[in-house]
Amino acid sequence: MELNKKNSINNILEENRTFPPSKEFSNSAIIKSKKDLFDLREKARKNPNEFWDSYAKTEIDWFRPYETVLDRNKAPFFRWFPEGQLNITYNCLDRHIKNGLGDKNALIWEGEPGDSKTYSYKDLLKEVCKAANALKSLGVKKGELVCIYMPMIPEAMIAMLACARIGAPHSVVFGGFSSESLKDRVIDGNAKFIITADGGYRKDKVIELKKAVDSAIDSGAGDVVNKVIVIKRTNKEISMKLNRDFWWHELLENQDDWCEPEIMNSEDRLFILYTSGSTGKPKGVVHTIAGYNLWTHLTFKWIFDIKSDDIYWCTADVGWITGHSYIVYGPLSNGSTTLMYEGVPRPSNLGAFWQIIQKYKVSIFYTAPTAIRSFMKSGREIPDKYDLSSLRLLGTVGEPINPEAWIWYKDVIGNNQCPIVDTWWQTETGGVMISPLPGAIDTKPGSATLPLPGIEVEIVNKEGSRVEINEGGYLIIRKPWPGMMRTIHGNSQRFLESYWDFIPHKEEPFVYFAGDGARIDNDGYVWIMGRVDDVISVSGHRLGTMEIESALVSHESVAEAAVVGKKDELKGEAIVAFVSLEKNFKNSDQLVDEIKLHVVSEIGVIAKPEKIIITDSLPKTRSGKIMRRILRSLASGEKVSGDISTLEDSSVLEKLKKDS
Repeated sequence: MELNKKNSINNILEENRTFPPSKEFSNSAIIKSKKDLFDLREKARKNPNEFWDSYAKTEIDWFRPYETVLDRNKAPFFRWFPEGQLNITYNCLDRHIKNGLGDKNALIWEGEPGDSKTYSYKDLLKEVCKAANALKSLGVKKGELVCIYMPMIPEAMIAMLACARIGAPHSVVFGGFSSESLKDRVIDGNAKFIITADGGYRKDKVIELKKAVDSAIDSGAGDVVNKVIVIKRTNKEISMKLNRDFWWHELLENQDDWCEPEIMNSEDRLFILYTSGSTGKPKGVVHTIAGYNLWTHLTFKWIFDIKSDDIYWCTADVGWITGHSYIVYGPLSNGSTTLMYEGVPRPSNLGAFWQIIQKYKVSIFYTAPTAIRSFMKSGREIPDKYDLSSLRLLGTVGEPINPEAWIWYKDVIGNNQCPIVDTWWQTETGGVMISPLPGAIDTKPGSATLPLPGIEVEIVNKEGSRVEINEGGYLIIRKPWPGMMRTIHGNSQRFLESYWDFIPHKEEPFVYFAGDGARIDNDGYVWIMGRVDDVISVSGHRLGTMEIESALVSHESVAEAAVVGKKDELKGEAIVAFVSLEKNFKNSDQLVDEIKLHVVSEIGVIAKPEKIIITDSLPKTRSGKIMRRILRSLASGEKVSGDISTLEDSSVLEKLKKDS
C-alpha cells in the first residue's frame, strides 16, 4: 500500500465537520473536559509507571500485591505486575457481590427465536462455579487450553468464566468458522477439551456446531481432543460418542455452586485468540490476566462513560476480541449490565436490533460500521418504528466508518442526541487504543480522534521518522501498555517479526507496528487509512489472503490463486480472487460457484469471495512474486499505474484486463 496524502478510505481527508458533546453529557461524564483528558495524557506521558500503578491499585483486587509495574528485561516480551496474584473472575463477579451488587443484573440474554434469560451477579457466579467444577470433574487442569465453539448463548460466557475460574486458558473459535478452521485452531493450541452446542440459531437457520466438531475430530483434531462437552440448544438430533461426549446439563446437575477461584499469577495465560495474518496460518494471540483485566476495565469505564444504571449492548460475537473485551470481561469487571443477543437483523426481522433496544431500554449501543451501512440500505423507516429514546451513547468498532454512515447513525439511531465513540484497536491490543472520550472532546465523522491516556501513537515512514501533519504513514505505538498481547502461541519469532521488527525508531528500542496506515490532522486527530499488509477486512473481520488462497488452491480445479480486497460500500472490503485453472478444467458459472462454496467449507462464509476472475496466468515479477498491486487496481476497476518494469510477461496484463 502506497501511503501518501492522497490515499484515504471513504474520502475522510476532506471531512471537517465537528460535533461537541452537550454540556449536560459533559457535566455528568467521568472525564468531563478536554483539559481533564489532556491532564491525564500528560500524567501518563511524564511517568507511565506511576500512572499505571495508580489505576492497578485502585481498580483491580489482588490476592497478592505486585512489586514491579513493568518488567522490561526481556523486551518486547514485556511483563506487567509480575509478582501480583489475582483471578479475573473474582474481579468480574465476587467483589461486586461483596460490595452489595449481588442482585444487580449482570447478563441479559435474548435468543433469536425470542427466548430470554436474565442472570444477576449472584446467579452468574453460581453458574460459573458449577461449570468450573464440572470441568474439573472431567479432568481439566490449571494451564490446559479449552476450546469453546459456541453460539451466542449465556453458556458461552459462563464457559469462558469457568475456564478462567480454574486457571484453564480458553480459545474461543467463532461459531461461523468451518470444521477445517476449528481443526487447525484446536491442533495449534493443543486443546484437549472442546465446549460446544448441538447448534445455534442465526438468520432463522440452525447452525450445526456439534456436527462441525465431529468433522474436525475425524479429520485430525482427534489426535488432540479427549473430551467434548455439548450444550443442548436446538434439540436437534446429534451423535454423542460414549466416554468422549458429555451433555453440559447432565454434568452441571449435581455440581456444587461454589468453586474457589484459582490463585493466578499476573502473567499466566487468560486466553489464546486466533487472528488472521498476511501470510501462513492464523496467529494465536496470547493475552495474560492482570494487564488485560486492567486495560479492558479502564477502557470500558472511560469510553462508554459507564453509569450504574446503564444497560449496555455490544452486538459482536464472543468469538472475536470485541466479544471477549466488551461483552464479557470489561463490562463485568465494572459491575455493569451487559446484554447478549444470539441473532442478527434478517429478512424476517429487519428491526431485530431496534426491537431489543426498545424492549430492554438499552442505553449504550456498540456495533460495526458494516451493520450501520446495512441499516442505511434498509431505510430509516424501520428504526423509526421503535422507541430508541433510552439510548445515550453510540459506538462503532471493527473498521473505519465512512462519514455518511456516521452522520446517519447519529441522526437516525441517536436522534442527534448521542455522542459517537468510534473506536480503533485490534485483537493484539486487548482493548481500545484510540477513541473519543464522549464527555471530553469534539468528534469528527470518520476519525477515531485521540489516543487514550497512556497510549503514545505516532505516524512514521518506513525509516521510522515522523511524517508531516496530514501525511499518510505507518501507525506505531511507542510505549508498552498493560493490555498488549504477550506473544504468538508457539511462535515467539513470528511475534517479533510481525509486530516489532518492521519499523526502526530513533528514540525507542522497540515500537509496536499495528499494520495500519494512518494520518494525524491539525488537531491531532487520528484517521485510520486501512491495512498496509495483505489482510482483508470484511465486515470488520480480518482475513489473511494466504488463508483464502490456500483454500482456493485446495480445490481440485485450481492451479493458482491470488486474493485481493476491493472497497465495498457495505462490507468495507470485498474479496476478489484471481484464479488459474488446472488444464483439465474449463471455466463455467457452475465451477465458479463450486469454488466459492469450497472456500466456505474450508474457512467459513465470511471468507466467501465476492467475485472470482478466471484467468490463464497471474502477473508476476521475474522472481516469481505475484504483483498484487496490479490485481488490486484491476479488481477496483482502476487504471493500472506505477512501475511495471519488473513484470515478467507484460502480455499477462492485457489478458487480465479482458478477463476482469
